[in-house]
Amino acid sequence: MKAALFTPYLETLGGGERYMLSIARVLLEENWKVDIETDKPELIEKASKRFGFSLNGLNAVPSINRGEGYDVCVWLSDGSIPTMRSRKNIIHFQRPFQDVDGRSLVSRMKFFRISSVIVNSQFTKKFIDAEFPKQSIVLYPPVDVEQFKPKQKENLILYVGRFSQLEQSKRQDVVLTAFLKFYKYHLGNWRLILAGSSDVGRTEAVDILREHAKKDSVEIFENPSFSKIQNLYSKATFFWSAAGYGIDEALEPQKLEHFGMTVVEAMSAGCIPIIYNGGGHKESVQNGVDGFLWDSPVEMISYTKKLLQDKKLVHQMSENAKKSAQKYSYEAFKHTFLTLIKS
Repeated sequence: MKAALFTPYLETLGGGERYMLSIARVLLEENWKVDIETDKPELIEKASKRFGFSLNGLNAVPSINRGEGYDVCVWLSDGSIPTMRSRKNIIHFQRPFQDVDGRSLVSRMKFFRISSVIVNSQFTKKFIDAEFPKQSIVLYPPVDVEQFKPKQKENLILYVGRFSQLEQSKRQDVVLTAFLKFYKYHLGNWRLILAGSSDVGRTEAVDILREHAKKDSVEIFENPSFSKIQNLYSKATFFWSAAGYGIDEALEPQKLEHFGMTVVEAMSAGCIPIIYNGGGHKESVQNGVDGFLWDSPVEMISYTKKLLQDKKLVHQMSENAKKSAQKYSYEAFKHTFLTLIKS
């Protein structure tokens, strides 16, 4: 069996690329021949190191010819609808799209060749189903939950998110500002670590963060290895995120966190998420059960103070976070995707 994959953003090696390469991983494990369209084959090895899973056998080809000659073609859309030619065509939307003429006659004709539309969250689904003629299926991104284990927890607050200014509003600045204000009065023996990739789309915003973070209590790690990220999750007690803060969800949904894989990774390691109440965040965290959802930075600080004053609550929420993360496991993703292509 032969499969073809296409993503216009492979070079960024972001969440969408991890999603698509996880599909490649599933098919490779089932002994499929899998091709991905790229003129930079070195990206496959780079992706394997960044994401922490093997892609041995994945072939880089200059063109998949829109899936012609393949049994399955999975295409990550940039908002446009391609004319796909494989036996079974699947289109994936990694983010909301609005006002892209998705129900035009031309688009509706192209959808005759598309067997399934998959999206990464209910949040994304809401916008995609309103824009395009075919109802989508939510297939949550896979998280290798077994690779993230808690160790002895430290007085450490962690945020993992891309530093590059591409589209989403990750808002490390909000996290840093809140910590520096809180640190003075309540977090004298705590540290903040901001970690994430910056090799694509890096701007001076990272340097501004570094300038403001010139304290022993704050560290910034750009492009950390997978093993480094594992270690940070294992030691961190809290995971703060302000991704999407200040964005009007109805007007610019693409700028919010569409799902938030790093949140689930952190939860897998028993790290309690205290994250902005917007976008896909609302699906991964049950407020007050396995983490907290906040509407203002003041609430983020307030929830953190509440936990600092109740060690029993910290233990219970940490255990709940680990359990909740299991539903986003790679095995669950694999089972659902294989069922989809066999139907």
